[in-house]
Amino acid sequence: MPSYKAPVEDTLFLLNDVFQWSRYADLPGFADAPPDVVEAILTEAARLCEEVLQPVNLSGDREGCKRQPDGSVKTPKGFREAYKAYAEGGWVGLASDPAYGGQGLPYTLAAAVNEYSASANMSFTMYPGLTQSAIAAIATHGSESIKDRYLPKMVSGEWAGTMNLTEPHCGTDLGLLKTKAVPQADGTYAITGQKIFISAGDHDLTPNIVHLVLARIEGAPAGTKGISLFVVPKFIPDAQGNPGARNGVSCGSIEHKMGIHGNATCVMNYDGATGWLIGEANRGLNAMFVMMNEARLGVANQGLSQSEVAYQNAAAYARDRLQGRSLSGIKAPDKPADPIIVHPDVRRMLLEIRAFNEAARALVVWTSLEADLAHRSPDEKVRQKAEDHLGLLTPVLKGVLTDRGFDSTVKAQQVFGGHGYVGEWGMEQFVRDARIAMIYEGANGIQALDLVGRKLPKDGGRALTSFLTEVQTFLKVNEADAAMTPYLTGLRQGATHLQQGTMWLMQNAMAKPDNAGAAAYDFMHMFGLVALGYMWGRIAKAALARKAAGGDAAAMDAKLAVGRFFMERVMPETAAHLARLSTGADSLMALPAEAF
Repeated sequence: MPSYKAPVEDTLFLLNDVFQWSRYADLPGFADAPPDVVEAILTEAARLCEEVLQPVNLSGDREGCKRQPDGSVKTPKGFREAYKAYAEGGWVGLASDPAYGGQGLPYTLAAAVNEYSASANMSFTMYPGLTQSAIAAIATHGSESIKDRYLPKMVSGEWAGTMNLTEPHCGTDLGLLKTKAVPQADGTYAITGQKIFISAGDHDLTPNIVHLVLARIEGAPAGTKGISLFVVPKFIPDAQGNPGARNGVSCGSIEHKMGIHGNATCVMNYDGATGWLIGEANRGLNAMFVMMNEARLGVANQGLSQSEVAYQNAAAYARDRLQGRSLSGIKAPDKPADPIIVHPDVRRMLLEIRAFNEAARALVVWTSLEADLAHRSPDEKVRQKAEDHLGLLTPVLKGVLTDRGFDSTVKAQQVFGGHGYVGEWGMEQFVRDARIAMIYEGANGIQALDLVGRKLPKDGGRALTSFLTEVQTFLKVNEADAAMTPYLTGLRQGATHLQQGTMWLMQNAMAKPDNAGAAAYDFMHMFGLVALGYMWGRIAKAALARKAAGGDAAAMDAKLAVGRFFMERVMPETAAHLARLSTGADSLMALPAEAF
């Protein structure tokens, strides 16, 4: 039976030591979250995740969701009680606007809580997670009447939310979308069509579900320029704001899928359902991108979350499992064999996971803080820089953290050997659950194309220039510190590779677009390694400072050791990515399609 303990101390170290939480105290929401309050919030979130959500993760996976004869969906045993505790604790609206009942706390805290929650129970966390994304889209683009009608109940967790994009014939290419919206005399629209792969499309956790649906108004232009966004509730609110008449939307079936069995992934049928336009007609993708960007950061967090819980269980198993003797001599003479933690290859797998986890968590915290700056800073230049960061780093986080997070679950499963392949230990569930994060909210190959094709050249490369300047400044400021040398050498080389890869793209992608497509995936992962390496540089600097101040020497030494491992054993992968992307597209495109 797997276990989980939320990494509260590590999160607090990042917030207080690495990113200096107190620097943000003058921003809205941060004044209500001094360090002692932050610690209390994260500690209480950890308790909820460890004691309420995690115990129904394995059972929820085995039971799954069941579609009832009337088309409704029943969630696994214990999910309703867990959701009640989650909603009543105010966790759905932790970072939402107080005007609609939210607590108005920094988004960074919500991101940390979502990591814990997803580690404890990824399937469950998708229900409130999608609601949070829907809240963001409505808050940004909804009319005042729509916000007043839906946000208070969604922020409180009384009602849930979803996003409906994908159709049987179109996923990434939303320009092919067929769901139609017919204007009605009362200003509403009749929505007709079918959506697939809709996470949390129907369930019994809340009395109403608010669907955000992309559809094409009759007569709208073809392609993505003719798509609008609508709010389509399962039950139409009555005059008092309570669920009223049943709308023409229903779950046609539940997808039978590899993982996340505790989350209802539905085929949704819209049969003349009543919908209300959000934002401007034919500009639905602009509004939905608010939700998609929030969701992509959430999915990046899922990659980290499954890597973390898988690591915890694998490390505990490696310390306990007896098998073979150490190559350098017996380590447990009182036992028939040594614990497998003594074997270098087991340590390799565990250290690769842990080195990723700690840097990935820092990258999520850093990006979440930038999101807070983008929404809360009064300084326009600060907001612009933060928006640049979010635009550039979102595809990197989504693609790299989910790819490497999945790899981590496989490595953790490997530590268990045959026991990792059977269900009772729970490791194979982490592998299955982590796999979807590489696919939904934009498959990772699409994230790479977005990074190379849109984000790098945007505003003349301003965002990338800012990122590289920050890394180079960090290297320059710390180059005289001998204790930092092990953490700067690899980062400097990785940053050089990233600059060389960027120059190669500039020189070769315009004349031959396939070169950009062929290089994109390696470029994304090279960028991700440099970002993770920069995080390790900052972690190492903070760990050295805390150790010098006389605090937590053993814990800081552990961080420094893991960071050195990353720089020596993981960071050199940037060279391989650069070598691959620099070969261009010729070998990739040479084979005729019929020869595959």
